[in-house]
Amino acid sequence: MYRSGTVMAWNVFRFCTALRGLGSIMILLVLGVVGVTYYAVVLTNYGPSLVSGGGILDAFIAVAVLAIFHCLLVMLLWSYFSVIFTDPGSVPQSWNPVLDEERGDTDPLTASEFGASPADPANPRIRICKKCNQLKPPRCHHCSVCGRCVLKMDHHCVWVVNCVGALNYKYFLLFLFYTFLETTVVTLALLPQFIAFFSDGEIPGTPSTLATTFLAFVFNLAFALSVLGFLIMHISLVAGNTTTIEAYEKKTTPKWRYDLGRKRNFEQVFGLDKRYWFIPAYSEEDLRRIPALHGLEYPSKPELESQDF
Repeated sequence: MYRSGTVMAWNVFRFCTALRGLGSIMILLVLGVVGVTYYAVVLTNYGPSLVSGGGILDAFIAVAVLAIFHCLLVMLLWSYFSVIFTDPGSVPQSWNPVLDEERGDTDPLTASEFGASPADPANPRIRICKKCNQLKPPRCHHCSVCGRCVLKMDHHCVWVVNCVGALNYKYFLLFLFYTFLETTVVTLALLPQFIAFFSDGEIPGTPSTLATTFLAFVFNLAFALSVLGFLIMHISLVAGNTTTIEAYEKKTTPKWRYDLGRKRNFEQVFGLDKRYWFIPAYSEEDLRRIPALHGLEYPSKPELESQDF
């Protein structure tokens, strides 16, 4: 039994190590797809169409496609690197719960409970990470890949070599949103060229440019369809003020203590300032007024505070 447990732990360790290494490759893959797409849209098709001196309609279409393409690309990359370089949220070393926030008790915790041992059954009210050996705030989970506890952890994403948690979840959602818009625009922009591959007429361009256009269309169509599924899933999670992990944990629970209604649930992730809703940043006012954006405190329904999650 001990040997099988050791083997399983070793396999998990090797799997987590592989995920860390895979992350860097995935970033290069994303940048590679962006490069191929840029070459196909800007340098091969719509850039030459703009400077070739064709009709007014062709020039207008080229300007519109290039303007939308570049705007979405900037927002996509801004959101993407914000997810990568933003810490998802770590538990402060000095953090102590003033109240038992996980079980909804209104009695302040005592000093002896702060130092409770994870193996001490006399203090079941406090969540302690058995791997980090430290207190866990509400909605906090341990990431085996990162090797630490993450505030309001949603999942570990190999595409960004980072966890998605309280402090970068909005950026991740914007990355999905702008990726879907960009790949959809590119798919529609390259659709006439893709259809031309199956026509009997002669297609202008060299074999390399034609191959790049074909690959860019296929890649962007595949990404648009796959990202759409993830986007719909995360929109439903935001609407219910839950995470991927919590959705699995509470799948048998009819009501969720942190579900404050769609409007307030949305504000818990995107803030109150509408000017910042579509950019990977928060206003100072929102950071001051909404504790949930810091990942340590979350408002909940009083009648459901006894839920143990």
